[in-house]
Amino acid sequence: MKHFKTLSSYLDYLELPGPEHPMLSIFSASGDGFLPCPKASSPPITNDCYSISLKKIVTGDLNYGRTKYDFTNGALIFLAPRQVLQWDNSVVFEQKGFSINFHEDFIKGTELVQQIKKYGFFSYSANEALHLSPKEERQIEMIVENIEIEYHNNQDEFSKDIIISQLSTLLKYANRFYERQFLNRKELSTSLLEKFNSQLSTYFDAGKLQTTGIPSVEELAAHLNVSQRYLSDTLKNETGKTSTEHLQLYLINEAKNILLKPHKSIAEVAYELGFEYPQYFSRLFKKKEGISPTEYREKYKMN
Repeated sequence: MKHFKTLSSYLDYLELPGPEHPMLSIFSASGDGFLPCPKASSPPITNDCYSISLKKIVTGDLNYGRTKYDFTNGALIFLAPRQVLQWDNSVVFEQKGFSINFHEDFIKGTELVQQIKKYGFFSYSANEALHLSPKEERQIEMIVENIEIEYHNNQDEFSKDIIISQLSTLLKYANRFYERQFLNRKELSTSLLEKFNSQLSTYFDAGKLQTTGIPSVEELAAHLNVSQRYLSDTLKNETGKTSTEHLQLYLINEAKNILLKPHKSIAEVAYELGFEYPQYFSRLFKKKEGISPTEYREKYKMN
């Protein structure tokens, strides 16, 4: 795997012009026709830069992590440093859109460092790009135009602060649009929750919780073909609970059923649900239900 530590080396690999600023570059296109990708294909590569791009793929496959980007209608994508990117099949982009690349050192010491950490879209899987309405796309393009003006024309002691402020504004709008995308995907959210619980049921019914332990949220998300962050954000937005909370809720509900079987000890219930130590199970149960597993059994046992 190739890794590029500097922005200029990354752009050089792409056979694109060097940046006007050593840690920042902007490319945009607004004409008709198609814009070919500089390199027909690439092995997996990583770099130390953030990237924000609005593109539409006409032909070819662009892989981000383990999945493919859906660019058929144009999408705003966000790449964080050291995330894997790969493409093949002579990728061709529509000649419209933009790409902003900046080295992670460009924002060090600024509030943008902490702001970016709050945005899940920098860690999403490739097929979770942000699809913009025409109005939203224009709002983003206006901000990018302001950044371009500063990038090309001024480059004085105020430039960096102004550009970072504009980047911050762009990300705030993107966050708003992502919230809209989540709200418009209620059906997807429900489907994800159903699939999430179904996957857990499969683990439980097959005895895998007892033999291999409680699966991680990351593992469950992989089975659903979404990233851990996206799964949690989607479920949180729709249900008010994160994926971890839904996992715990499933375990507690199953525990309630098993606890009412008198021949099962508390330790056996814990092991059946994948807990390595019974005290961990008892602690979680009491935290969620307000009473211990033993107290629950006594309260609801059949006469």
